[in-house]
Amino acid sequence: MTDALKRLSEEGVAIWLDDLSRKRITSGNLAELIDQQHVVGVTTNPSIFQKAISSGDGYEQQLSDLAARKVTVEEAIRMITTADVRDAADILRPVYDSTQGQDGRVSIEVDPRLAHNTQATVAEAKQLAWLVDRPNTLIKIPATKAGLPAITETIGRGISVNVTLIFSLERYREVMDAYLAGLEKAKAAGIDLSGIHSVASFFVSRVDTEIDKRLDALGTPEAKAARGKAGLANARLAYEAYEEVFSSDRWAALDKAQANKQRPLWASTGVKDPAYKDTLYVDDLVAPNTVNTMPEATLAAAEDHGKITGNTIAGTYEQSRAELEAVEKLGISYDDVVQLLEDEGVEKFEASWNDLLKSTEAELERLAPSEG
Repeated sequence: MTDALKRLSEEGVAIWLDDLSRKRITSGNLAELIDQQHVVGVTTNPSIFQKAISSGDGYEQQLSDLAARKVTVEEAIRMITTADVRDAADILRPVYDSTQGQDGRVSIEVDPRLAHNTQATVAEAKQLAWLVDRPNTLIKIPATKAGLPAITETIGRGISVNVTLIFSLERYREVMDAYLAGLEKAKAAGIDLSGIHSVASFFVSRVDTEIDKRLDALGTPEAKAARGKAGLANARLAYEAYEEVFSSDRWAALDKAQANKQRPLWASTGVKDPAYKDTLYVDDLVAPNTVNTMPEATLAAAEDHGKITGNTIAGTYEQSRAELEAVEKLGISYDDVVQLLEDEGVEKFEASWNDLLKSTEAELERLAPSEG
């Protein structure tokens, strides 16, 4: 078996795991993935924590202690999630040290209910950075309109950020602009830019899922021919935008001050449609200085039968533009799709957070010591 994950790493793609749980930490599984499967980072989101904590595996003692202290459910969730992130960050610390802070990162998201509140998002980002208290943490901030100034403000304070829920090329350019503005702010404040890192999480499979659904509703031969192309085309054009922004004069001034490029991170890389190869969003999104965050099933599939053939983004921009135009010509609005996906993304994370609040509250009540 060829080591496809090793090849992927050698092509400049950082492999991050899109999952975390206490069991994964305590069983040694995370350390094993780092040691044997080239995993150099971890991403989390409200849905991942909801699934992990609701399983109950490994959380009973901490929940029992929190119940005894009569903490609020929100404080309990923050204590539990930051403990997991802290422990994962410690396991990844050697990777962080050996890559000068580029990898070995663990992401934790601000409360998704704050996605449309700039000031509260910044306050939460500061609080999370303080609570986790590890240099290899990334604070996740959604790329909503309110999130953009929050990104600038957070980066400007020297806090590293993972910008999440990016679907559109226009919004991605706004995210890069917000990052550069944050670096300029940090530089003016005398903060060492070499210690600030960021990734921009550009979502892939959800774009295909939504556009394919609309193509299927049309049912024409042209619509069928356009299936499964938009997600890759969109991501590849995002990489083109990245290349443009990080070769600009504005960037050159920051580069001189030892700033780090904000890497594109391919998110939502688990293939949803069984008609497509399960390594589609790994094999076909290979380019230097990118991150691919994979659920474990995708990681295993890539290791088993991924076909890494070098850079699969270079030279695709014209074709990618043509593929997105073909969808638009069929009457499917790109702007409508990406706005819907952003709205749904925030709503899904909010729903997961609310589910987590409910299930944790029930556990705290169950474990509360009897009075007397």
